[in-house]
Order: sequence, then C-alpha cells, then structure tokens
Amino acid sequence: MAIAKAERLMNLALCLLGTRRPLSKRELRGSIEAYLEAGSDDAFNRMFERDKEDLRELGLVIDTVETLDGDAGYLARRDSNRLPPITLDAEEAAALGLAAKVWQQARLAGAASGALQKLRAAGMPEAEDAYEVHSALEPRIPVHEAAFEPLMLACRDRRPVTFDYRKATAARPEQRQVEPWTLECWRGHWYLAGWDRDRRAERVFRLSRITGRVRSRAGAFTAEVPDVVTVRETVESWAGETATRTARIRLRAGAGYPLRSRAVSVRELGDGWDELEIPYGHGLDAWLVEFGPDVVVTEPADLRADVVDRLRAVAKD
Repeated sequence: MAIAKAERLMNLALCLLGTRRPLSKRELRGSIEAYLEAGSDDAFNRMFERDKEDLRELGLVIDTVETLDGDAGYLARRDSNRLPPITLDAEEAAALGLAAKVWQQARLAGAASGALQKLRAAGMPEAEDAYEVHSALEPRIPVHEAAFEPLMLACRDRRPVTFDYRKATAARPEQRQVEPWTLECWRGHWYLAGWDRDRRAERVFRLSRITGRVRSRAGAFTAEVPDVVTVRETVESWAGETATRTARIRLRAGAGYPLRSRAVSVRELGDGWDELEIPYGHGLDAWLVEFGPDVVVTEPADLRADVVDRLRAVAKD
C-alpha cells in the first residue's frame, strides 16, 4: 500500500513538473494508471485531492490556474520548485559527515549515507575527518528497538499511535494512546515524548519498554505541540538529567563507572565497597536498577523504596 501511494505521488509530481501548460483533473486521470483504476469519479477526486495536498506538504509548489475551457488546471513550475545551489564550507561539510557517521548503526544509516552522497555529487567539499584518523572513539547512536522507526515516522507525519507499554514497576503492559512529539536519545536509551490521551497529560516513554507493535491511528492531534527545546528539557527531566537533591548509595569497588563520573563525592568504605553522593532527579531509580547487585541505596528512603519496587517487578517476570 505504501509503495503504491509513493509511486502514485511520484507519477503525479512528474506530470505536474513536466507540463508547460496547466493540466485538468480529467487529463491527469487519463495519464496516471492508479487514477484510471479508481472505481468512481468521487473516489478519484478524493484520491487526487489527498495526493495534491501530500505533495504540497512535501514542499512541491503546485499552482492552480484556469484552463482555456474554464476548468481548474494544475502545474508545478520548475522555476518555483528549483533549489538554490548548495554551498558548504569545509567546516559545515565536516559537521554533516560526522552527523552521518553517528547514524551508521541505526535505522537511518541508509538515508544518512544516501544524503551525504547526493551532497558530495552536488559539490560539497571532501572535508578531512579528524575523527577517522586521530581518535579511537567513534560516535554512534544505537537503535535496537523495533518501535523506533514507526515512532519516528509518526512524529514526522504528526500521526497518533497506540502501543503496549510496561512501566518498570508494573508486571504487565498497558495500552497507551499517544500523540508523538519527538524522539530523544539520553545515555544510550531512546525516549518518546508526547501527549497521553488517556491521562490527558504530557508523558515520556522509554522505547525499550514498548512491547508489541506500534499502530498508527487516524485523526489530528488534540494537544498543541510544544517547542522542541521544551520537549528536550522534559525528556531530560523524566530521564533523570534534572537533579533536585542528592542521594547516597553504596557501590561495589571497580563497578558503576557512569555513576562515579556523576558523583559529588566518593568515600572508600572497605570490604570492596565505596559510598557515593550523586545528584538525584526523576528517573534515577530506573538507572540504578541497571547496575543490579553492585548498587545499594542508602538514602533517601523514597528512592530506596522505588529501587526495591523495580527490582521486585523484574523478579516477577
């Protein structure tokens, strides 16, 4: 179905770009096979209007003018749809090259590589990649969750979705109806920020806790989409970036280096354990659980209780 629509949109775009005079609906219907197969005039009209709006949303400038017969005609003038020359300096080219490398192991690898090749073919300079020669570290954004691609497309197209989601403290997943805003990567984990229709509130979901298939739903968003910077701050807050107080934990010696890097203070306790004081914000309990038996929460009591609840939920699975 998706391939058929893409082919239909491509054929319509080629017809509108290739004509020197406005084409009526009747002429377009006779030129595109998918329109000829429409069961009725009403079905064709609905299909054509949807396709025309889809092309406009993709950036194609389509003019509507009156034909010699007095009917509405359509064409896409080449001068209105021609991109200006691409001019990038060496630093900009290097930044794009680095961005493409970041996505090498993700689902966007093909699109990133293809875009880079097209830019180079259009004259983008070949920038020296300092990361390729002088560094043993390579930037990567790992994407293993099956939910990533459908959610990325839903965010792009502003389509509501439903999926089953299991909270860290829950034994079973629950269905969520969400208007997706954006995907954010934080500490190697992907998060979806959006509007939860059932709870009528902004929510953040960790993709690794989405079970089953992400299903798209028809209809428009019911809540206003906030600025992308605001959404990113929300994800950071939910994932634990924004600290409001400090927590005290015991950490096994030689373990938990990411925790040690954020510690305000570290004190050796002996017997193979250290005591750390770390910033405490929303989501810290989920992060501590990932270190398993190497971490023991000392205080505050509510953080300790949250970590215990999460561990018990994992033990039930």
